[in-house]
Amino acid sequence: MADERLAQASQWLNTIWNHVFEIKPLAGDASFRRYFRVYQSEETYVLMDAPPEKEDVTPFLNVCAWLQSIGMRVPKILAKDLEQGFLLLEDFADQTWSTYLASGGEMQLLFADALRQLHILQSAKVDLALPVFDIARMQRECDLYLDWYLPKVMQYVPTVDERKQFHADILPYLKHLSELPQAAVHLDYHSRNLMLPTDGLPLGVIDFQDAVIGPITYDLASLLYDCYQDYPEHLRRQYSDMFFHALPKRWQLHFEDSSAWHKSLRITAFQRHLKAMGIFARLAYRDGKKQFLEEIPLTRKHFNDEITYLDIPASLKHFLQCE
Repeated sequence: MADERLAQASQWLNTIWNHVFEIKPLAGDASFRRYFRVYQSEETYVLMDAPPEKEDVTPFLNVCAWLQSIGMRVPKILAKDLEQGFLLLEDFADQTWSTYLASGGEMQLLFADALRQLHILQSAKVDLALPVFDIARMQRECDLYLDWYLPKVMQYVPTVDERKQFHADILPYLKHLSELPQAAVHLDYHSRNLMLPTDGLPLGVIDFQDAVIGPITYDLASLLYDCYQDYPEHLRRQYSDMFFHALPKRWQLHFEDSSAWHKSLRITAFQRHLKAMGIFARLAYRDGKKQFLEEIPLTRKHFNDEITYLDIPASLKHFLQCE
């Protein structure tokens, strides 16, 4: 079957270059966006294909420009066609944080740069309108567990009463997150969205278009309690403490000590993993991306650890441990 979107993209690129180029697909995305690598002479670029009827590239462009202005390493926008939904981006190559570690790469340098860029993000003045990661949004995300993970993965459909009890039991944790100091949040700051470009550090940051204003713990929880990585807990705690002690004093004072900070970090990871399991199930059973089912076991492991660490009430614990 002919790929009409790819043909349109080729026609668009022909208006930019007079030279021959080649387009090859890149890894898939958890959205309707597609990515391709474009080879032109001795240079490579990344083509984003975002069908306008399904994906609006405006948030990507706005957040990208802001992140670049504050000193984070994000891909340069080399050309754009908003009407058709095409962007031509700087190519950070194929080495993600995940693949670098899998090949035996040194973890410490990656963490040092990731934490440095995260501090830049949190301390920057936000001069664009970002959505707020409020309780209502957190609740909608938690409902993905009820609507997709339980019925599709566990073949269990919660009753109306169970859903009400779930919402009541989960609310204190969501309130806790909403009362934390708020800052700009990438929202997917993890090992598959942090790239190691061919020219080395700093890390290239991608997939930032869903940025919000939310808890200062969120991005660090995404990084340390990554759905795709399983770091030793002592290492997580080490980087958690380092990050806490580098926070502005006004934010440190919100927490009794680094242990209280770390508990908030674990509550953040708890909410995020609840959402992630629902999203992985939805991607698999609604969108046909069955490969995301492979991400559930590790996410579930992290989630079970959080249930134990946070001493979740018995009624909620029973429901969340539905295996």
